[in-house]
Amino acid sequence: MPESSPHGKSTATAEESRVLAEDAFDDTYAEKTKVGPRPPRTLVWRNIWLMVMLHAGALYGVFLIPDACALTLAWTATCFFFSALGVTAGAHRLWSHRTYKASPALRVFLALANSMAFQNDIYEWARDHRVHHKYSETDADPHNAKRGFFFAHIGWLLVRKHPDVVEKGRKMELSDLKADKVVMFQRRHYKLSVLILCFLVPMLVPWYFWGESLLVGYFLPVMLRYGIGLNATWLVNSAAHMWGNRPYDHTINPRENRIVAFSAIGEGFHNYHHTFPFDYATSEFGCRLNLTTAFIDLMCFLHLAGERKAASKEMIVARVQRTGDGSAKSG
Repeated sequence: MPESSPHGKSTATAEESRVLAEDAFDDTYAEKTKVGPRPPRTLVWRNIWLMVMLHAGALYGVFLIPDACALTLAWTATCFFFSALGVTAGAHRLWSHRTYKASPALRVFLALANSMAFQNDIYEWARDHRVHHKYSETDADPHNAKRGFFFAHIGWLLVRKHPDVVEKGRKMELSDLKADKVVMFQRRHYKLSVLILCFLVPMLVPWYFWGESLLVGYFLPVMLRYGIGLNATWLVNSAAHMWGNRPYDHTINPRENRIVAFSAIGEGFHNYHHTFPFDYATSEFGCRLNLTTAFIDLMCFLHLAGERKAASKEMIVARVQRTGDGSAKSG
């Protein structure tokens, strides 16, 4: 187990610094992908039409911004931040990587936020993300960035999964998720929770409490907010695997991208994250451009979370010197 630090965080031991087993890249699989043709893509037309309608609705929401009152705009931003936390602090840092521990109340809060985000239930999101780390940028990676920006960004949702993604997902160790009552409850009731939290609550609150029109209530706090939230997450899979520097490991494609960090409330420090996936902050720079880390720190201050794991300064410096591209700036 990690050692406790004076700051209430956990510093990874020599064993844990080699990352969790689920995150360790599988070099043997990467070698196998060099042999044989890739199976033909099969379009999923239902998803294609849903994405077209979603983005059309989000675009229409942009034109309705002048008609919205200030409270509705503030509510839209609140829904974006709440739903984003369900992905970043919840599905990603808590359930996929187990970088900190959360109280039952916080786990329920993050599960509700995750349902508002509507990016697959926690169980499925965490499973696919663990596969992404273990087989990053191979055919077993759900959003393999080597297949191009469009595929990594949204295209992977518009076609049938590569058979290797399905196979590796079935073999992934998920006993912790199956034993988590909050995760499995959300999975059982996911469709209903999405209907209520992603669509009805964001739309009806401004209509009921300050008389906003249902039209504006639907296309701003629902469609526009949802569209922006999805694309912010997708940029981590696409842009943060293509553009930026690699101060921690130049041998992998994930990059440090501050624009993505801003849009995804802290998830754009991607070279660091793939190098030290056990670190709760996903960055060596603390809360800078990282509202998710600030949120987790606040929850720890309120005793709703604890046992944060973090890479030590010595570990970071040693890795920078060994595999960095020379662009590192000490945090």
